[in-house]
Amino acid sequence: MQDIRNFSIIAHIDHGKSTLADRLIMRTGVCDTRTFKDQMLDNMDIERERGITIKSQAITLPYTARDGKTYTLNLIDTPGHVDFTYEVSRSLASCEGVLLLIDAAQGVQAQTLANLYLAMEHDLEIIPVINKIDLPSADVDRVLEQIDSELGLDPASHLKCSAKDGTGIDEILEAIVERIPPPVGEADEPLAALIFDAFYDAYRGTVINCRIFHGEVKAGDTIRFMSNNSIYRVEEVGRFLLSRQKRDKLSAGEVGYIIAGVKTVSSVSIGDTITLDERPCERPLPGFRKVKPVVFASIYPISSDDYEDLSDALDKYKLNDAAFIYEKDSSIALGQGFRCGFLGLLHLDIVQERLEREFGLNIILSVPSVRYRFTLKDGTVLYVDNPAHYPGPMAVVKSEEPYIRASMMLPDRYLGAVMTLCIEKRGVNSNLRYPSPGRAELSYEMPLAEVIFDFYDRFKSVTQGYGSFDYDLIDYRPSNLVLLDILVNGEKVDALSQIVHRDRARARGVQACERLKEEIPRQMYKIAIQGAIGGEIISRSTISAFRKDVTAKCYGGDITRKRKLLEKQKEGKKRMKMVGSVSIPQSAFLAVLRSDTDS
Repeated sequence: MQDIRNFSIIAHIDHGKSTLADRLIMRTGVCDTRTFKDQMLDNMDIERERGITIKSQAITLPYTARDGKTYTLNLIDTPGHVDFTYEVSRSLASCEGVLLLIDAAQGVQAQTLANLYLAMEHDLEIIPVINKIDLPSADVDRVLEQIDSELGLDPASHLKCSAKDGTGIDEILEAIVERIPPPVGEADEPLAALIFDAFYDAYRGTVINCRIFHGEVKAGDTIRFMSNNSIYRVEEVGRFLLSRQKRDKLSAGEVGYIIAGVKTVSSVSIGDTITLDERPCERPLPGFRKVKPVVFASIYPISSDDYEDLSDALDKYKLNDAAFIYEKDSSIALGQGFRCGFLGLLHLDIVQERLEREFGLNIILSVPSVRYRFTLKDGTVLYVDNPAHYPGPMAVVKSEEPYIRASMMLPDRYLGAVMTLCIEKRGVNSNLRYPSPGRAELSYEMPLAEVIFDFYDRFKSVTQGYGSFDYDLIDYRPSNLVLLDILVNGEKVDALSQIVHRDRARARGVQACERLKEEIPRQMYKIAIQGAIGGEIISRSTISAFRKDVTAKCYGGDITRKRKLLEKQKEGKKRMKMVGSVSIPQSAFLAVLRSDTDS
């Protein structure tokens, strides 16, 4: 165990985490130049295209240090986005130290701070690494000041590197060996292993990634998951190189995988403790909690014939993503579909893109919503994430919505625009400080519902890309919530209903009506598009009718001749309106949904 080092790389998005991992893999000889490709630990096309890590990975790196000894370095890679904070915390719980990566040009960002606090909670050795020193805009002195003032770390402990051209990689590897402590644990104690990730293999079932804290596990052992007491027989254990490498056993301090005939990833809870069935440990490892979705949306196939294909695709997708949940749903306007739960907007975006790309589906997403809490007159507490299940204003005593604490780092010249945006989004209890000259750290408490629509895009726009944003859920707070219905020709379109704050209802209603007016084709009669709260109409657009000029043949005579023809036309259109039904094209739904997320 003295020769093992378990570490992770944490950073803000796009600070070079995957590139540094690539260089460490190349330097330790796990991969040669012929088989190398960028972002070695990112398996999905979306990860490569967007330059983000969605699924955390682990790899074992054998490294011969300057003292002549060969060490086993276990790199546990982490996702870089705020949606996956819990997964990051479980990866960090499996380590003894971290490399905190900071971009030499951008400096300390919001998620740099958030990840630093996570590492400090787990009492890890933190090695600050300044990356991208080869950039013309790199300002190492400014970053050193930020390490001291904003992170509270010793600037003398920093390392400099350029993961792109390989500068400083040897120094990082030596620092990992010298500064990160070896793991502690007893091989003869009962087995206690922490699950930090799991993925699905089509031939072997679920592969469980775990860190062994005490005891040892080998093929043939009977293991138990402590969160649900399910029991499995171990088929294979091993460690990760570029591919899985089978071993006789995994002992205390090691990181590796267990294959035990687990059918689905959903059966494995990230953060759970594995122990032996016949000799269990006394208590589970700390920090476990069930991951709960915070953003909800319904998915419908564009063609109703594709419903079965969508159902099969979601079953297969669920095998690989335990955080994704779904159940059957239906809409009068859009037909059969599924109500889905996501960890955040990025998670929603990834699920949508993977369903379209990997399964060849054309789908529509309903307006994303959050889970609201309603207290009814009979004392019942109801959680509602689907507008179709809104209990009705007469039955509700108190309505509440989830709040977040948003932390933003930005150049101070954009402060006014960002504060205006936060106040517009109902932000309260602001806190402002200047960690260094020219930089501001701003925090607001805001409703999650306001953030999931267009906040992130607008924040990036007003800060011209220089701002960084991070958030965490805090609690539920009382709010004046109403159900906004959209009526087309007097008929309610259930797929466009939303639960909104009363102050926002009119703006949302006007926006939806205007978008539908642009998309719905004209008929032979007028079509009224209305936004309504209960029986009160709060917004309206009218699509004018096609109209034939029936008075064209009148070249003279009394005005009553023209009036008579116009009245006859009016009666005809009235009759047509009573029997006619308006078909809403799919593009109209997409336009309304886009108006909320991409405006």
